[in-house]
Amino acid sequence: MPIYEYRRPDGTTFELQQSFSDDPLKVDPDTGVPVERVLHAPAVHFKGKGFYNTDYGTKRRNRETAAAAEKSSSESSSSSSEKSEAKKDPAPEKKADSKPKKDSKAAAPSAGKS
Repeated sequence: MPIYEYRRPDGTTFELQQSFSDDPLKVDPDTGVPVERVLHAPAVHFKGKGFYNTDYGTKRRNRETAAAAEKSSSESSSSSSEKSEAKKDPAPEKKADSKPKKDSKAAAPSAGKS
């Protein structure tokens, strides 16, 4: 037997197990005040080739996307702060045994001769 939810005029609710064939309550059996049945949307998931799990919104997926967006924004802000720190140090250390630059004229082949 299903459980139905009823709402009193003051906004409080209560649940009652009733048969499908029973009529909905019109008054609260405990207090005698008028009540109305509360209807909720059923959870429906369509199965098949044309439907995907991502078609249905969930609270968990909302949290995951929000966390991913927050993570990417914090990574971009930390990488930009690292770049700004690198800009503050204008003269990086030079190695003493670096190779001398080659003469660019001697290394380039002549283009006009065939």
